[in-house]
This record gives sequence, C-alpha cells and structure tokens, in this order.
Amino acid sequence: MENIVITTEFIKLQDLLKFANLVSTGGEAKIIIQEGEVKVNGEVCTMRGKKIRPGDVVELDGQLLTVSYED
Repeated sequence: MENIVITTEFIKLQDLLKFANLVSTGGEAKIIIQEGEVKVNGEVCTMRGKKIRPGDVVELDGQLLTVSYED
C-alpha cells in the first residue's frame, strides 16, 4: 500500500490518482472513475470530486493508496 502525504484537509479523488501517477491526465481520471474502476474504502466510487481524507483507502487495478497528513 502506497502512502500519499498531503498538507491540506483533503484531496479530491481525481487529483489523488494524478498525484500518485496512476493516471496521466484529469480526463483519464474522469473516465476510469465514472466507469466504476475505482474503489474508496472497499466500495465503488463514481464521484471524481470525492474528498479523500487520511485513513481512506483508494484502490485501482489492485494498487492501494492511503492518505496521511504531513508531520
């Protein structure tokens, strides 16, 4: 599981996927999210603006991401 460190209260799902290099563009993120390929905390999420906060787990193609605050 890869940990992504953020300095804000949350990060939007589509931005997280771009930041983690799982997609190359926002358009690509939009498509895979709307097609139901992304899970947040074990459930399919089709909202690209979903707020991801520390403790949430995002899954795409078997890759797991989690978010934490910067120390």
